[in-house]
Amino acid sequence: MILMNDFKAEPPKLREAMLMATRRVLESGWYVLGEEVRHFERAWAGECGVTYGVGVGNGMDAIEIGLRALEIGPGDEVITTPMTAFATVLAIFRAGATPVLADINSDTALLSQESVKRCLTKRTRAVLLVHLYGQVGDMSSWINFCQANKIALIEDCAQAHLASTNDRKAGSFGRFGAFSFYPTKNLGAAGDAGMLVTDDERLAEKARILRNYGQSTRFQHPELGLNSRLDELQAAMLSERITWLSEFTARRRKIATVYREEICNSRVKLLADPPNMENHVYHLFVVSCAMRDALQDHLQNAEVQTLVHYPVPAHQQKPCQGLLRDPHGLENSEHHASRCLSIPCHPQMTDTDIVQVIKAVNSFDGA
Repeated sequence: MILMNDFKAEPPKLREAMLMATRRVLESGWYVLGEEVRHFERAWAGECGVTYGVGVGNGMDAIEIGLRALEIGPGDEVITTPMTAFATVLAIFRAGATPVLADINSDTALLSQESVKRCLTKRTRAVLLVHLYGQVGDMSSWINFCQANKIALIEDCAQAHLASTNDRKAGSFGRFGAFSFYPTKNLGAAGDAGMLVTDDERLAEKARILRNYGQSTRFQHPELGLNSRLDELQAAMLSERITWLSEFTARRRKIATVYREEICNSRVKLLADPPNMENHVYHLFVVSCAMRDALQDHLQNAEVQTLVHYPVPAHQQKPCQGLLRDPHGLENSEHHASRCLSIPCHPQMTDTDIVQVIKAVNSFDGA
């Protein structure tokens, strides 16, 4: 079976480095907010092209903490997409703000600026842009849009490690970028982990306070914070994994390029090509099919695992059914959610695996 992710197939050299990193932490005797976290914060902020990194417990917390650091909360609205992991919307709720849902562009599944325009109100404080599947859109347009409307641009980069446009990386365009290092991400830990990245010193400092119970100095709590600290073990392992990220990203792009060249089935549609190779890091390679369930069964029988990202858009989730949304509706999101299917595109795939996936997709006849 060709898996969506195959951690056991990772290079032995990487696994050994992770074990050594674990040993390094255990021998240090320091397990929380130590030098390993500080080292990885500096390293990942540098990769993103920003000054500050604040390690937190997970990607959702990175969004919540960033919103709270910007004092976006009760009475404020944050516009985002319903086509995302639920954590994106949940983070807005947890910050006390109100999510407002705009539609996507049908060719990329990224947030539609025209739809966002229709969602703007006097209470709008931010647009939370999701770099879905690993693709970065037209960021100059989004920066100009948010500046013109005097609202904050925030980036959910959970799927977009090293994605870039015009020589700038995901996470460097908005007031802050929020990264997840969940194990399946392009840069993944061996458990939950996340980071907020920013060029704003005050925002970074407040985020550090909020992640640690609202504590500014020992036993002093000027804020009501939360417990969301990237731990030393995960930071140490991520510091080792980051050295492999460029190589793994190149492999993902190679697989995606072959897919785009050789998948040829009128029943299976691909999302739009990115303008440049650097725009997309292919956290997921997503196809669209009106007979998705049949295609998924066909691929399973051909020993190809698949997943759906995401079958239920946020506005159809029970807690979100009353949320404000684009007055023109969310038709593109609903259409995409009913047809999208993710096929394997991870860096441990062999050339033989790639050929098998393509053969399986191309042989689907809708039966």
